Amino acid sequence: MLDDLGYAYFLRAVRRLTGVDLAHYRQGQMRRRLDALVQRVGARNYLEYAKLLERDPARLQEFRDYFTINVTEFFRDPERFRYLEQRVLPELLRARTGLNVWSAACSTGAEPYSVAILLRELAPRGPHRILATDVDRTVLARARQGDCYGPSDVRNVSPERLARHFVRAADGATWAVRPEVRALVEFREHNLLDLAPHGSFDLILCRNVVIYFTEEAKRQLYARLAAALRPGGVLFVGGTEIVPAGGELGLQPSGPSFYRKDRAEHALPRLVRASVTR
Repeated sequence: MLDDLGYAYFLRAVRRLTGVDLAHYRQGQMRRRLDALVQRVGARNYLEYAKLLERDPARLQEFRDYFTINVTEFFRDPERFRYLEQRVLPELLRARTGLNVWSAACSTGAEPYSVAILLRELAPRGPHRILATDVDRTVLARARQGDCYGPSDVRNVSPERLARHFVRAADGATWAVRPEVRALVEFREHNLLDLAPHGSFDLILCRNVVIYFTEEAKRQLYARLAAALRPGGVLFVGGTEIVPAGGELGLQPSGPSFYRKDRAEHALPRLVRASVTR
């Protein structure tokens, strides 16, 4: 199915149409997913599929939805969220009354809303800001609504939190987060492999997404995340993820899946400086 010239054209078309550079993703995993999609839509090859994406907005959105991995739930990895609740957030709140948080690759919003719930419980009067970003417009639209969360989405939410922070739908099958929780979160379209959003963050969550990236893309991403943290800020990664050469970025392990940025300012690596100033 795959000819080199056709695939090269496809990569350029996807980057032009979506801003996503598939070269940053592991090619074995990516090609298996793409082959299945090309076959499903009935295209004969990648060149034909690229032409289809160029002329058909519905097919382009279908590609976006299929390409993006959206597996999420509230308080995913409960033990790590307990550590966030009991150790990380209280330490950050001792230094600042209001926290600036970035949930990267937020999917349907369960992760940033989970953080919003914790902040409302720990420091309800704080002027907190949670920025939640994703490359997928479809999931962002759903996340902004903050509803239609099923039993699997809320399985780690205690009955007390369900009653306090959620409203059950009339059919009894799904839940919506309450407006005061939604009000803490701003959703924005953003490609994780682009420059970080403007701002200096106390907490960044980037979890269970870098496993799809090449080693070079991971290195660049973590450099940008480190640069976007305040001194003393914390990066929260996935349960199986390790920040390579974290010490060179000023990131020190501070708990299971957590890295704290050195409090003392130090000379940033060249890659980090470039990511900040470009």
